[in-house]
Amino acid sequence: MKVKPINKRASGQAFEVILKPPSPTSDGGYSITSPPKKEVSLENIQKKLEAAEDRRRSQEAQVLKALAEKREHERDVLLKAMEENSNFSKMAEEKLTSKMEHNTKNREALLLAMLERLQEKVRTHFTSFQPQWPCPYLCPCGECRTSLLTLTHTHTHTS
Repeated sequence: MKVKPINKRASGQAFEVILKPPSPTSDGGYSITSPPKKEVSLENIQKKLEAAEDRRRSQEAQVLKALAEKREHERDVLLKAMEENSNFSKMAEEKLTSKMEHNTKNREALLLAMLERLQEKVRTHFTSFQPQWPCPYLCPCGECRTSLLTLTHTHTHTS
C-alpha cells in the first residue's frame, strides 16, 4: 500500500491511496464495447412509428379528458356559487321583510299607546278644568264640552 499526497488545501489535505501496483499482465485500460447493432428494417420502423402515434393519441386523449373534467368542475363550482348567492339573497330579503314588519307593528303600537295617553290627559284635563274663554281644542258648537283631539268625536245633542 502506497499513500501519495495530491496537494495541500486550506480546507484540508487530499491523498491518493494505491492498494497494489499495476501488474505487467493486466491491460492498461478497460475497453467498453458497444452493444451489437440491430438490423433496421422497414417493418421495425413502421412498428415504432405506430407505437409513437398511439402514445401521442393516448397523451392527447388524456389531456382532453383532464380539460373536460376541469371545465365540468368549474361549471359545478359556478352553479354552486350561484345557488348559494341566490339562497343568501332570499334569506336576506326574508330577514329584512320580517324586520320591517316587526318595526311597523312596534311603531303602530307605540303610536297607539301615545295617543291613548294623550286622550287620557285630555279627558282628565277637560273634566276638571272649565275655561272662561273658548278653547281651540274643544268642539266649536259650544254645547258639548268634548275634545277635538279624540278620534271618535261625535255630537250627541241636536242643534
